[in-house]
Formats: sequence, structure tokens, C-alpha cells
Amino acid sequence: MSQASPSVIGFHYTLKDDQGQTLDSSAGGHPMLYLAGSGQILPALDTVLQSMAVGDKKSVTLSPNDGYGAVNPALKMNVKLGQFPDGTEVKPGLQFRINSEPNSPMFRVINVLGEEVFIDGNHPMAGKTLHFDVEVLETRAATDEELAHGHAHGAGGHHH
Repeated sequence: MSQASPSVIGFHYTLKDDQGQTLDSSAGGHPMLYLAGSGQILPALDTVLQSMAVGDKKSVTLSPNDGYGAVNPALKMNVKLGQFPDGTEVKPGLQFRINSEPNSPMFRVINVLGEEVFIDGNHPMAGKTLHFDVEVLETRAATDEELAHGHAHGAGGHHH
């Protein structure tokens, strides 16, 4: 039994929260291109997109478990301003890693009160139900170069 070669899927999406507020969208730009099954997008969304044909539109709701997981309270903490390198402009929105491990969480500064800095290492979408409206615009076989690099190339994908 032969396995189908991996494909590149191009799609437009609009992501909304439970209140119907748009959080992100590719509308008006290039479609997002990704290598199916490569882990570039949420696995549950990847599974849905792989089952669709060009021209198909679908609304997909992902629970926190199928999205970015539950909020981990252990990743919310207070640290002292002096723990940041000298010269760092510590303000809400600053993102950083605590160490150089590739899988270490990305932390964000949430608030600064005097010498106290409130940080959060949870993904900004953790704990949220995600509502996607998707439309598949193209599917094609992945090129050897895309397979070697592990991601799609071209507009909406990745250029070197």
C-alpha cells in the first residue's frame, strides 16, 4: 500500500473568540500555505483542512485542549525588575525566553508595578475556545525542497 505524498495546502482563515471578536485573519492578504502534517498549524485544524477540497469553506471550533491547551498557573509569576538585563525596556508586551532551550516557553510581560514585574509563559490563546472560518484555496504536492526543509515555500509560506 503506497502512501500519498505530503501536500501543501493554501487557505484563508479568520479566527474569532467566544464573543465573535476577530483575533486574527488572513483576509485581504496571501493565503496561508503550510506543509500538511508538519506541525506548522494546530493538529486538529490540520486534520480538518486535509479533509477539505479546493473551494470548500468550513467553520471549525477547537476546545482549549485541541488549541493551545489550558492555562498553566505555574507559568504566571512575579519577578523583580532587577532580574532583567541592564538596559532592557521592561514594559507590557515584552517577550523573552528565560533560557536558551529551544522548547522553553516564551514569556510576556503583563504588567510592571514599581520593582514587581508580572510575567506569563502561557500561549496568549491558552484556555480559549478558538473559532476558525476557513476556506481552502489550493492543494498541491509538496516539492522535494519543501519536504527537505519541512515547510511550504512561496507567498504565504516561507521564503529563504
